[in-house]
Amino acid sequence: MSEFLSFAKLGFHHIADPKAFDHLLFVVTLCAVYRWSDWRKLLVLITAFTIGHSLTLVLAGLHILQVPSDLVEFLIPVTIVLTSLHNVAVSKSEGGTFSRSVSTNYLLALFFGLIHGMGFANYFGALMGESGNIVLPLFAFNVGIELGQLIIVGVFFGLYFLLAQWLKTQHRDWNLYVSGLGGGGALVLILQNLFGG
Repeated sequence: MSEFLSFAKLGFHHIADPKAFDHLLFVVTLCAVYRWSDWRKLLVLITAFTIGHSLTLVLAGLHILQVPSDLVEFLIPVTIVLTSLHNVAVSKSEGGTFSRSVSTNYLLALFFGLIHGMGFANYFGALMGESGNIVLPLFAFNVGIELGQLIIVGVFFGLYFLLAQWLKTQHRDWNLYVSGLGGGGALVLILQNLFGG
């Protein structure tokens, strides 16, 4: 297997790993505020998130950044709670403010991508060891992560589509339910990090 495929596979399995539940929860919560017709905005959002964690991975691959894993495990669920609260605020606002909220989402995705990248960074940094050439491994690893995220988004919107068609689920209700689920799950993770368990 080529080096590119090896690192792409590692990236994909890292995002698909059940231990990466917090990353999956974040991606799903981030998507909750979007409708099917917003798929272009959603692609930009996922790309902003990828750019954020790519920057962190570059710093880790060059051994410039090393963040304690305990701190990262605390910060990641915090980003999910903040995203959930933002989604709820958007659902309560008037429809005309949605486009402005989408712009805010891009900035949140980029910034939170930096934080989530720290969850990948220690793993990626350990994979790289003292290797000086990180361009191809980093690109391949990110391709794997991006593919994993796109599959998560595809499954998420497939479920939303089915519920909207069969049960006539309204988007506002879907957003509130998924955001509440994401925020609640993240609060559990925060409490586990603070008090163990």
